[in-house]
Amino acid sequence: MESKRIIVFSDTHGNSNAMRKVLEKDSDAYIFLGDGERELDKMREIYSGKTIMNVRGNCDFISQAPEIDLCSVNGVRIMFTHGHTHGVKYSTDRLFYLAEENDIQIMLYGHTHCRDLKYDRGIYVINPGSASIPRDFKAPSYAYIDITDKGIFCAHAEL
Repeated sequence: MESKRIIVFSDTHGNSNAMRKVLEKDSDAYIFLGDGERELDKMREIYSGKTIMNVRGNCDFISQAPEIDLCSVNGVRIMFTHGHTHGVKYSTDRLFYLAEENDIQIMLYGHTHCRDLKYDRGIYVINPGSASIPRDFKAPSYAYIDITDKGIFCAHAEL
């Protein structure tokens, strides 16, 4: 199996520069978790050769993007959502249950602007934090996921 890297980012809120910095990182695919779709549309034109998936956030008012989506990379099922309709400011329990019910190995969410990485019952739940307006007293960030023949590796990185 060929190793794949996925970069996950969220909550740019109009900061095209932050989005550009993320999209200039080397990756096989990018997943944007919402709240910045207007600048994402512009970046899709600039980075037309890149695989970019996204869901809408609570501030993406006229978005036609789905609220929740999924993909499969090297047989690993990944589900992603902004999280505002799943109560993520209080708990990620609903995301764990949703992942379990759908045989998902990696669940991604944004909305809180705070980094998070949990592993329980064979499921990773990851929030990349915010690429422009973090609320966890840390630097702007994104997350990356490496899917290899040896397993899954997830981590945060500062922008």
